[in-house]
Amino acid sequence: MATVIGVLGSPIAEGNTGRLLDRAMAGAKDAGCETRLIIVTALDFQSCQEMYFCRDHESCIFNDDLNTLYPEFATAEGLILATPLMTMGIPGPLKSFIDRFQVFFMAKYFRKQPLVPAHLRAIRKGLFIGISGMNKPGGFDGTKQTIRAFFDIIDCHYQDELLVPGMDMIRDIGIRPDLLDAAYKKGYDLGGMVSRNSPPGGTGG
Repeated sequence: MATVIGVLGSPIAEGNTGRLLDRAMAGAKDAGCETRLIIVTALDFQSCQEMYFCRDHESCIFNDDLNTLYPEFATAEGLILATPLMTMGIPGPLKSFIDRFQVFFMAKYFRKQPLVPAHLRAIRKGLFIGISGMNKPGGFDGTKQTIRAFFDIIDCHYQDELLVPGMDMIRDIGIRPDLLDAAYKKGYDLGGMVSRNSPPGGTGG
């Protein structure tokens, strides 16, 4: 069974971003995937301090929650990352979370020994869900660059996105069932793709 990890960057687990992620994860599950939700603000971890321990090791010098999660991110077939925009970018805890994946960066680009197995690198898919209070042209551009870079570092193809501007006017995502349905469908589609491409017997993810 393929595994899809959901990463929530919002500090409000049951807020608008969380509800969209829940629907996307439900879609992935209904498509035949095992799902795992990670709420970034509930983790205990340090921000990257550029100690460069990961230059020569497959782990970080900090023995915290992220160190225990790296193997899961190396073996999952799919990733759904959901976050609100804050000051035209991603929230601080999520950025610190992403920065700690220098462990994957050093393995892939410095040592030329990616942590993601070769048979998974070709099939891993990622979905980005983002919401923004403002409805401003290009408002998601900077955030998408960060998310694309993160997906690339962990060998996860940026497959799809659901971008919701103007949340200051919508306020409650519950009044937009079309967006909740879109999140479900995108999660279902991603789950279906990784399930079909997952090797028989699973990958251990």
